[in-house]
Amino acid sequence: MNGNEGVRTSGPGRPRSPAEARMSTVRLTTAQALVRFLAAQYTERDGERRRLIAATWGIFGHGNVAGIGQALVEHPALMPFHQGRNEQAMVHAAVGYARQSRRLSAHAVTTSIGPGATNLVTGAALATVNHLPVLLLPGDTFATRPADPVLQQLQLPYAGTCPSTTACGPSPCTSTGSAAPRPWSRPPWKPYGSSPTRPRPAP
Repeated sequence: MNGNEGVRTSGPGRPRSPAEARMSTVRLTTAQALVRFLAAQYTERDGERRRLIAATWGIFGHGNVAGIGQALVEHPALMPFHQGRNEQAMVHAAVGYARQSRRLSAHAVTTSIGPGATNLVTGAALATVNHLPVLLLPGDTFATRPADPVLQQLQLPYAGTCPSTTACGPSPCTSTGSAAPRPWSRPPWKPYGSSPTRPRPAP
């Protein structure tokens, strides 16, 4: 006996190592993988080690109940969950936690799509201005099929690829789905009389 009997081979003639023999494939949804990943992230300062995302606030509805909601229910030990009653209040609570923890730890906030996502904007602005970490996980429309009209999404009627969750992003959408021009990118203002199309007003 050469010690390889009963060990499955990986490739022609190559025996599997003990580590490979112990490994197995784990099938996860994106939300389940996200919860596992966040549960394994830590920060450390002055010898103090804390979880990066200590808990998740949420109001479940269209766009998040079947994804992140399922993952949080399946792994309560990995990610504590706080049930909220108002999306804006949840973000403010997460901002307060980040401030109290000296930015070493943060909370995540998940909401449904539509008004639930837009309610995050004020709290997101507060966190941005004060440089406080908050993880926002707004729901979104289906990627593989049309969702109208049951999901309360606030899409622009001429831009189906611009849902209300883009309000939490760095810039709004235009009809083509691209970033809108910034106000300071417009041509400079010219005083009266400097252009033939804008005559100087009479005194």
